[in-house]
Amino acid sequence: TFQRQLQQSDCQNVLMKKVFDTHMLFLQINQSAAALKHVFAALRLFVGKFPSAFFQGQADLCGSLCYEILKCCNHRSRSTQTEASALLYFFMRKNFEFNKQKSIVRSHLQLIKAVSQLIADAGIGGSRFQHSLAIINNFANGDKQMKNVNFPAEVKDLTKRIRTVLMATAQMKEHEKDPEMLVDLQYSLANSYASTPELRRTWLESMAKIHARNGDLSEAAMCYIHIAALIAEYLKRKGKSNVFITNCVPINII
Repeated sequence: TFQRQLQQSDCQNVLMKKVFDTHMLFLQINQSAAALKHVFAALRLFVGKFPSAFFQGQADLCGSLCYEILKCCNHRSRSTQTEASALLYFFMRKNFEFNKQKSIVRSHLQLIKAVSQLIADAGIGGSRFQHSLAIINNFANGDKQMKNVNFPAEVKDLTKRIRTVLMATAQMKEHEKDPEMLVDLQYSLANSYASTPELRRTWLESMAKIHARNGDLSEAAMCYIHIAALIAEYLKRKGKSNVFITNCVPINII
């Protein structure tokens, strides 16, 4: 009935946000496994009908959906884990198709961000979550329609990176009382996302907080300067800044 209104401004409108938030409530409030199965089916239909809402414009809806689906991938019910993994795979495939079979950059970025957030919020990373990652990889390997494109490789790379974040976080927890080792782990993780400025910024900010907490203010300042350089470089690429940047080294930032 309201499809035309929902599709206004490439699905970036107030009505779309309200409908999306209603869908999210079903995942945010505890449901039975039987109810969740229908919720996942409704979300597949929703994403299939309105892909622009998730893969174009602002990334808020994409990020929120990735967070809630990943939370379900850690569910105690094995059937819910499978359904959530299937929905997540469908979501990534829709992203790939929306980008004319070029990449899943948006879902990749938002999923890594969601994992980082969930580690703090829900403590994911155990056998249940690893099982869900294996299911997603199996879907990618068995998808005959995607056999001759790079989508399966992108899915494999994403799940590998998620496992890297989980392992690094586990190591950080072990060394939380060793500031130098903790920062070294943060630095390695930040460097692993050199090609993804938003994620690199997230880990650099975390490093800065650790340095500041330990009284290492010069090191904290260097982290923030590097973040400023990342932002300046991004703005330069977008044509919104005249600052000259070479490999994130700020030339005229005082």
